[in-house]
Amino acid sequence: MNQSNIRNFSIIAHIDHGKSTLADRLLQLTGTISEREMQEQVLDSMELERERGVTIKASAVRMEYTAHDGQTYEMNLIDTPGHVDFSYEVSRALQACEGAILVVDSTQGIEAQTLANLYVALEQDLEILAVVNKIDLPAARPDDIAQEIEDLLGLDAADVIQVSAKTGIHVEQVLEAVVQHIPPPKGDLDAPPRALIFDSHYDPYKGVIAYVRVAEGVFKPNTTLRLMASGAVLEPIELGIFSPNMKPVQSLAAGEVGYIATGLKTVRECRVGDTVTIAQSGAVEPLPGYKHAKPMVFAGFYPSDNDDYDDLRDALEKLQLNDAALVYEPETSQALNFGFRVGFLGLFHMDIVQERLEREYDLDILATAPSVEYQVVLRSGEVIEITSPADLPDPSTIDEIREPWMSIEIFAPEEFIGPIMELVTKKRGEYLSMEYLDQTRVLLKYKIPLAEMIIDFYDRLKSTTRGYASLDYHFDEYRTENLVRLDVLVNKLPVDALAMIVHEDEAFHKGQRLVSRLKRTIPRQLFEVPIQAAVGKHVISRANVKALRKDVLAKCYGGDITRKKKLLEKQKKGKKRLKMIGNVEVPQEAFMAVLRLDDDD
Repeated sequence: MNQSNIRNFSIIAHIDHGKSTLADRLLQLTGTISEREMQEQVLDSMELERERGVTIKASAVRMEYTAHDGQTYEMNLIDTPGHVDFSYEVSRALQACEGAILVVDSTQGIEAQTLANLYVALEQDLEILAVVNKIDLPAARPDDIAQEIEDLLGLDAADVIQVSAKTGIHVEQVLEAVVQHIPPPKGDLDAPPRALIFDSHYDPYKGVIAYVRVAEGVFKPNTTLRLMASGAVLEPIELGIFSPNMKPVQSLAAGEVGYIATGLKTVRECRVGDTVTIAQSGAVEPLPGYKHAKPMVFAGFYPSDNDDYDDLRDALEKLQLNDAALVYEPETSQALNFGFRVGFLGLFHMDIVQERLEREYDLDILATAPSVEYQVVLRSGEVIEITSPADLPDPSTIDEIREPWMSIEIFAPEEFIGPIMELVTKKRGEYLSMEYLDQTRVLLKYKIPLAEMIIDFYDRLKSTTRGYASLDYHFDEYRTENLVRLDVLVNKLPVDALAMIVHEDEAFHKGQRLVSRLKRTIPRQLFEVPIQAAVGKHVISRANVKALRKDVLAKCYGGDITRKKKLLEKQKKGKKRLKMIGNVEVPQEAFMAVLRLDDDD
């Protein structure tokens, strides 16, 4: 295909604004998918994506379109996620494109992720096409939203395409606009071949499948290839394109998007962001890769059955190939034995990873309460980073503890300003500014500790604003705070997986709430079980789980009182002996109780 007839573009939008549905219509219009194969959200192939109605992975597809000028164009579309936790997927996908279609819901208008994804696209100097979707709905305000786009982004309202992706109204205009406004890719066909890996997945038969955007030269089968960062040399099993299923081709030339089945069996050798070239007289300079996504939230993942430890490690390794933001390292816990400390971009990301491990790899996992990465400055001047409360050093050696703070932007209707302010203040947030976007909607800016955000902030924001608020956040700074470790002792033994780092002012209340939650969660034993919350050596709260009692006097009716006393004394001794060797099983609900501490009991 002539390079001037290639168009590489992406669809970006806030979650639920209709990206995947628009992608469906484009696939239908170009005849890439027959009516018989058509189903809703074709590109959301993962079972979890279809169930939750959100895109989790960016996916690529090639379409052929004959435009009004009579020429046939090769269209490479990359559909991206809208949820804030997957914004790194968006930035990777956009590096493989020359343009982006910005989709805005005609009933909701511009929201937090609309802007966040747009800024990523503008940073990479992409051509932007604005599309207002869902014009078939009774509450649609396409002209108002087009004006909103002009006011906020400077794109002419007259150029905004108004479509209904569901019914297919005006969708062909989008394809024509892509042909006319998005520039063709540049790249020297005669230069040594270079391609950027923007995604990958593992296939049991073909090894690691690398999704590539070819920058220069032509890749052909039966040529030995080299990965520039890892130095791995490989004989590709096949080259191909997505249409939308994998389809082998004879060559991939500069400007094209496709895949290389590497045959590599180990995941570590083929990293997202690496450059592929030919082994003999290949390119010297690698392509600029990606900023590494830094995990924000950490949790312990432990197999319910210790024999599954190796399976969990293999599953995490395979998921990491498909999800570059996932990091993990082995850790041990007194309560839960061997497991992994896993890093995520946010709570939704953690939820998705846990569910994928349970479904796709058939594992039963215990997850501890999430925590964030703290910086601890020791008296010696050394600065260490900890991701688990159990790693906090002795308080006498600590000079100060710094915690991560985030800058957040909340878009919401003006009637919810009061409840939002109350929620953020409760979470130790600091007010920055408020501006009106139009007569009814405001943009609120705050700074807030990440530790307060990760637990249930998003859910509470949605429930206090009846689902109308949208949130975007990014890291701001590390700030010194008065923080302490809150330990939990069950039957006088510390349970390291329940420990948490909290602000000193809130330690007493959180300790009390946690103890009363655990008292309801931990099952009764044959002996009394004390549950304590402590800061250092100081116990701040205690509750007892009452013992299950057997009525030993049931068969002893009448007679001498000393006989009854003797039986009760014997029972007491038995319970004391039990307690010495007694092991209290802490159920999964107890670890999750930490997550719901702020709920009103």
